[in-house]
Amino acid sequence: MTAAGDTPLIAVSDLAANYGHVAALKPTSLYVAPGEFVTILGPNGAGKTTLLRAITRLIASSGRIAFNGRDVTGLRTHDLAKLGIIMVQEGRGLFGEMTVQENLSLGAYSLGGSSADVERRYAKVFELFPRLRERADQIAASMSGGEQQMLAVGRALMADPKLLILDEPSLGLAPRVAAEILSTLGNLNKAGLGILLVEQKAPLALKLAQRVYILSSGYVRAELQTHEIKSHHDLARYYFH
Repeated sequence: MTAAGDTPLIAVSDLAANYGHVAALKPTSLYVAPGEFVTILGPNGAGKTTLLRAITRLIASSGRIAFNGRDVTGLRTHDLAKLGIIMVQEGRGLFGEMTVQENLSLGAYSLGGSSADVERRYAKVFELFPRLRERADQIAASMSGGEQQMLAVGRALMADPKLLILDEPSLGLAPRVAAEILSTLGNLNKAGLGILLVEQKAPLALKLAQRVYILSSGYVRAELQTHEIKSHHDLARYYFH
């Protein structure tokens, strides 16, 4: 729970979603406190991606979502993005025939602002991911998987998120590159950015997060402080029971 009197950055209450007649996500509640790093773990098919897509209104759902104490349940995806709820989807969603610079500029498009503001965002992204600066004029589709994931995260940061939501950012990446990207997320969190992460590489995620929700069969099996999880056996106990 958040400290008495604190308003969660985001609070989800009884969120549920169906694919046809299949209840992919049963009524689920969770929260992320301001500046908190929360990870969602669970086996394949547990409903993790469905949960993130329901939070960001990419799929229809029932339940309630509050952001900084404001009911945002009825808002559409682009309206949530303007408030600062930004998601990096599994698969990255880059514009492959556009350059790194062009992809990054699209991240800041909906916010407007002065050219100086946009330049400051570029500088921040390039500081976090120097390889993107080196490849600013390179076509996104020609980059390695790790570089593309850096670009996807960088584009999200160009939108000035208050809550950054990520779905499997390490998927398909070499362990060293995955660790590098997740370490960058940890540094962003230390600087105050709220993060909600779905991740299969549990050891990496647990090193960074303060709390973990474990999903299985479409609903939350447990909410734990990360230090309560000592081994894979602890996770398996919630995954499969």
